[in-house]
Formats: sequence, structure tokens, C-alpha cells
Amino acid sequence: MAKNKKIVRYRKPLNINVGMIIFAMIFVYLSFSVYTYLRRDHVQFYEVVEGSIVNNKEYNGILFRDETVENAPQTGYVNYYVREGKRAGAGARVYSLDETGELGKFLEENQSSGVSLSAENLADLKKQLSSFCLSYNDQRFESVYDAKYSLQASVAEYMNFNALGDMDAQLQAQGINYKQISAPQPGIISYVTDSFEGVAPEEVTADSFDRSQYTRQVGRAGELIEAGTPVYKIITSENWSIVFQMDDKDKEQFADQDTLTIEPLGSDMKFRGNYSMFTGSDGNLYGRLDLDRYMIQFESERFMNFEISSEETQGLKIPVSSVMEKEFYTIPVDYMTTGGNATEDEAGFNKEVYGEGGKASIEFVTPEIYSSTDEYYYVEKSDDGLLKSGDYLVKPDSNERFQVGPTAKLTGAYNINKGYAVFKQVKELANSGEYYIVEKGTKYGLSVYDHIVLDASTVSDGQIVYQ
Repeated sequence: MAKNKKIVRYRKPLNINVGMIIFAMIFVYLSFSVYTYLRRDHVQFYEVVEGSIVNNKEYNGILFRDETVENAPQTGYVNYYVREGKRAGAGARVYSLDETGELGKFLEENQSSGVSLSAENLADLKKQLSSFCLSYNDQRFESVYDAKYSLQASVAEYMNFNALGDMDAQLQAQGINYKQISAPQPGIISYVTDSFEGVAPEEVTADSFDRSQYTRQVGRAGELIEAGTPVYKIITSENWSIVFQMDDKDKEQFADQDTLTIEPLGSDMKFRGNYSMFTGSDGNLYGRLDLDRYMIQFESERFMNFEISSEETQGLKIPVSSVMEKEFYTIPVDYMTTGGNATEDEAGFNKEVYGEGGKASIEFVTPEIYSSTDEYYYVEKSDDGLLKSGDYLVKPDSNERFQVGPTAKLTGAYNINKGYAVFKQVKELANSGEYYIVEKGTKYGLSVYDHIVLDASTVSDGQIVYQ
């Protein structure tokens, strides 16, 4: 008879060996390291690179020309025969007036009977549309209506001009009477008038640049005008001027220049003018550019947005947020010496110290120098530094003494190449708003590929930085 046997699983004893202990310790260490790393505040850094800035600032200018406004000698319906922006000689027929409006009807009939726009006319209209599209701004929507009236006037002028060939004979045959008005002097004809024709450049004020208050009139063929009202204007010279507002920074930037190059926005043009500066009647500062070319391209405009071209500034490119100011002691350069326990090339100062009984002696100290000029060295200002406020320095080979205390500020950034924040002076050459171009190759400054703190306000001097 078989016996019932109960099988019991054999449990192997837990053997803890040295390898397991070491593995557990490593695991705990790595876990703790990851935890502390995640909890640690990480400072963002920026790697210094070479770069350049062309600091072109946008300006709003008012255009001044030699302009003479011609008024209507009598009331009537106007029709133009010279295109906008075209030069007319003295005695050339510019427009006509008729009291009944029959001339306008006659021109419409002639336009519908074979008179068409030439390729030159169409090209000029296309140019006007392209110029408007490039300069359009939503904040100046009223300019859409000005452009519309200008285009309508141009089309009417072209059509009337093209119909002039046999117009006189037909008008006489139909008994249509009208008055022809000729140009009293040679010049460029414009049908855009405003209130600036009689204003001198030196008479502008800050209010003159407020475009929301600006109005202009664009003459349209076929409309009824009253006697004595402006019909057109003659621009008698190619010389013109642009007046623009300036600030103290502009004054300093252009102080040594007598010419400036400008680039109108929305245009591929670039031209140079004679530069001068004056104080307006309102006490504000204004710049003036005098030019003798390209006036005809802007003969119907009163305002111009443009940039003043400046030379490209090259150097080290760093973010504005990396730059800060720090205060340092200033020590006269005459107090610098070498000696003590320092090497021959190491420089420092002779500090006066007092021992037991108040006996004075000289101690050679070598505080870190952060910058220098022809007059001063800049050394660290710190409560636990080698130099403190009130310390006396002795001039080499002399009994003259200097008391540490005067301070001055330097502009710089925190270099973190060594794992902690070290102040390095920077000398600004140009500023784009987001970046500085600073001088390259300075003794106490930065170098290409240095790592600097992206936001200088997040660290303090000497702070250990985890990247």
C-alpha cells in the first residue's frame, strides 16, 4: 500500500553578497543624484559668437519743395490736360474751365469712340498701384481714398490728353466755349494740394508730424470748382528737403556727419543728402536732409517713412539680458607695483597694515583687476576682499598714501566657463534692442565661445552655476 507523501518546496536562503550591496549603493546614489539634479535651479547660458548689427532706425519725414499753388480764375468744371508729375513749359495748356460742363460730356463721348490708354499710361497706373500696395498701412486706411482719387484723376488726364489731337476743331464746330489756363512758369505739375505749400522747413513743430490731422485735396477732372480755390501746383525746382524728428541719441550719432544716406520704406531706392540739424520753434530737435535728385518720384507725397543707413558694426554679439552693472573700487594707476611674494609678472598694491602695538607695516596684495583706464584700476568691492573701504595704499617709492573708498560702475556680463559666475567687462559698440555688439579682444572682456549667463539678474558674483 502506497504511502501519501507531502512535497514541500525547498526555499533557497537569501544570499546577500558584496556585489549586491555595491549595486544597491550605486542605485541609491544615482537616484539621489537625479533627484537633486531635477530639483536644482538651472541657469540658462549663452555662447558668445561674433556678429554684426546694422542699426537702421525708422524715421517719419515731411517733404518740402519749391511749390506754387495756382487758383481757379473763375467758377467752372475743370478738365486736365497735363498728367500728374509731368513737366510743363511756360505757356503750356494745363487745364480748362467751362461753366456748363459740356466740355466734360464731349470728352466722355470721345473716350468711348476710340480713345484708349497707351501702354505708357497703363505702365504708369500699374506703378502707382504697386507703390500704394507697398506703402499701405492699416492705421492709415484713409489713404485708400486718396489713392482711388489719384488713379481716377490720372485715367481722366490720360484720356483727355490722348483726345487733344482734333479736339479744338470739333469743339468750335459744336459751339462749346471754355477757358484754357496755361502754366505761368515752367515746372512739374501736381494736382495734390495741402496746407504745407507755404510752410518753410524751419517752421515745423511736433504737431506737423501728426498724420491723423493731415488733409490733402486731389483734383479730379469734371468736378465743379469755385473761383479762387486751388486747382494745381507747380514745382519749380528739383531741389527738395526732408525734415524729421530727432532725439539726443540721434544728435550724438550724427554729430560728426554732414551727409546721410536714407532708404525710403517700401522702395528699393537709396540716396544721399546733405545733413543739418536745427531747433524748431517749439524747442524740439529736428534733422534736415537737402537733396537735388529723385524729387519727381515723391512729388505727390508730403510724408515719407525712411531709414537712415549706418555702417555695419562688428564684434561679439551678446543678449541685452546678459548685461548688468557692478560697482568697483577705483585705484590710481600710480599705486600699482610688483613685488612681495608674487611672481615678477603679477601686479598688486602695497597695503598699509597694523600689527600689535599699532606698528605699521606694508603688505603686498594682489586683488583681481576687472578693468583699467589711463587713470584708474578697477578692483573688486567686497567686505571680505583683499581691499576694503578705509584701507590705505602706499605709493611705490614714495610716502604718499591713498585711502580706498571711491567707486565707479562697470558694464559687463557673468562668464561661467569655470562653473561659477565671474564678472567680465563689455564695451558696447551697437545695440539692436535685443542684442549688443561689444568690443572684441579686450584685456578684461569676453572671447568667442565663452559661456555667459543669459539673464544676469538670476545669479550673483561668484555663485556656482549648474548648466
